[in-house]
Amino acid sequence: MIAPSIELPSFRKILKEKVLFNNEPTPELLAILTVYFVQGILGLARLAVTFFFKDSLGLNPAEVATITGITFIPWIAKPVYGFISDGFPIFGYRRRPYIVASGLLGTISWLVLALIVDDVWGAAIALLMTSLSVAISDVIVDSLVVERAREESVAQAGSLQAVCWGASALGGLITAYLSGWLIEVFGINGVFEITATFPLLVSVVAWLIAEEQCDIANVEGRKALVVAQSQQLWDAIKQKSIYLPVAFLFIWQATPTAESAFFFFTTNELGFEPEFLGRVRLVTSVASLVGIFIFQKFLKNIPFRQILGWSIVISTLLGLTTLLLVTHTNRVIGIDDRLFSLGDSLILTVMGQITWLPVLVLCARLCPKGVEATLFALLMSIWNLSLFVSSQISAVLTAWLAVTEVNFENLWLLVTITNLSTLIPLPFLGWLPVGDPQKELNSSAK
Repeated sequence: MIAPSIELPSFRKILKEKVLFNNEPTPELLAILTVYFVQGILGLARLAVTFFFKDSLGLNPAEVATITGITFIPWIAKPVYGFISDGFPIFGYRRRPYIVASGLLGTISWLVLALIVDDVWGAAIALLMTSLSVAISDVIVDSLVVERAREESVAQAGSLQAVCWGASALGGLITAYLSGWLIEVFGINGVFEITATFPLLVSVVAWLIAEEQCDIANVEGRKALVVAQSQQLWDAIKQKSIYLPVAFLFIWQATPTAESAFFFFTTNELGFEPEFLGRVRLVTSVASLVGIFIFQKFLKNIPFRQILGWSIVISTLLGLTTLLLVTHTNRVIGIDDRLFSLGDSLILTVMGQITWLPVLVLCARLCPKGVEATLFALLMSIWNLSLFVSSQISAVLTAWLAVTEVNFENLWLLVTITNLSTLIPLPFLGWLPVGDPQKELNSSAK
């Protein structure tokens, strides 16, 4: 008797179905995921930067919020990078050379921060350059992702976005705990030096991107292309089905946060050391992956209006639980500060990831054909502009409430105001599309 043959699934099939959520594994997809992965790994320096502001430069919470906001500036100009890469190819290529250059810029900037900088303005400029490095590479890979996502269904587009952000979360997961431990072992500048090695990965994988050489041979032709793209961009953004959702997202994200003040509270008041804060980052990185899984498995087909509306309300209520730690109520009910902080961070991060992924999918689906990359870059720029506005409002609010590195008397009020402010965009929930934005764009085009 001959035993029936069993066809075992190939590694490629398993990789496609289980790991990449039915996205075909290609060298270009590997390059895209590597760039997102490096973005997550660069979180290795996040704690070091904050401690650099606090301990090395002696800044207070309001000043840290202000400087942090400045690092968003390169992200506000994302469409400019798109125009430059599209209209001014280097050696006939619009993608690879810019990704290579962005990686080299990142490495140089982190080394300058580690070896030369010793004042506020020097730090601000160096961090601007590190931010510019990531923003340029992000524009390029975003354009590749949007081109793929636009040809797919909403569910498939959500899968691709989930894979990309999963790669970023994985990078953050790998370096999360190390971000605090390395500060204690190698010091702040040592962490900057280690971080400088990772942008080189971006330069290396740039050669895996499938790209044909452009046939634009002269400057006038390139300028004409940029002008044409500008007109296409204006024609797209003035559509009601695009600018209303964008306005909603801007209002939502421009609300203030208590992040900088809360960091000073955890280190100066609660005595959390870098190593423990690294553990918190590890928990939040794992939580990001959990949030991605939940969105991919259960929520990717829910209408944007419904999922964002409920996410805002739930996130606001969960965010108010931070008051238990600020007022030390957690101690009254028998929960240790560190345990409470870990649990709270986990829950808030899962909810934040569930909220963030539909925003990415929505922005990708809002992009009409012919201007996908540039419009997506513009949408992300508006998003980052809202984060810049948020950081500046946060700095003013923190200073107004007199919350400093040693005075946390009004921190509870700051936390309350910042959390309740996230409910402000709810009256404008009707600006979000009910169904697939692509169908609305196609119907309006007809």
